[in-house]
Amino acid sequence: MAGLRERKKQRTRRALIEAALRLFEAKGYAETTLAEIAAEAEVSTRTFFSYFSSKEDLVFYDGDERLERALALIATRRPEESPTDMLLRLLDEGIATAVQHGELTFEEAALRTRLVMTEPALQGRALLLLFDSQLKLARALHDAFPGEVDMVEAAAAVGALFGSVKLAVMASLDNDRSIEQVWDTARRAGMLALTGLRFLDEKAASRIRADRRGMAS
Repeated sequence: MAGLRERKKQRTRRALIEAALRLFEAKGYAETTLAEIAAEAEVSTRTFFSYFSSKEDLVFYDGDERLERALALIATRRPEESPTDMLLRLLDEGIATAVQHGELTFEEAALRTRLVMTEPALQGRALLLLFDSQLKLARALHDAFPGEVDMVEAAAAVGALFGSVKLAVMASLDNDRSIEQVWDTARRAGMLALTGLRFLDEKAASRIRADRRGMAS
């Protein structure tokens, strides 16, 4: 019974997301009301508020979940894993999760990106979420490599990796490309950024060697 209820909740949530995106594309984000979204999804406005508190929350519906997955992964640093190896694993697992479990189709994801790029209210929310999530990821990376990666290095690495991936993906969305090609673009951009970040590995390794020499003396 619990499983049936959960599936029904997921279907309703998905229906609200699909309805909202259809209306945003047809009428515009600002012109679409919460009541219209609920009616399009064939639920009550009260039901809408059981899932989302606003139109903005609906657009960014998966942000918290994706961040929690990323933080949990960083907390599982493997033995001898370097900072850039960790970031590459984070990138690969993020892409794999998006491919396997993403709720949005490619067209819906592209529409959401265009909305975020063009709607002032969404632009502001996107920037706040971006800074907050990247700062949390940087702190997690710093904590995963104590004494090896300082906070400035962690913040620069996270910003370089995710900034390059996001910009490359946004630049490729309007070029009539398949979803596979877009994810390939994401990984290629990430690899380019990580190539420039390899200095972190050597700095981390040199700090470990210095600590070991200090303990031996």
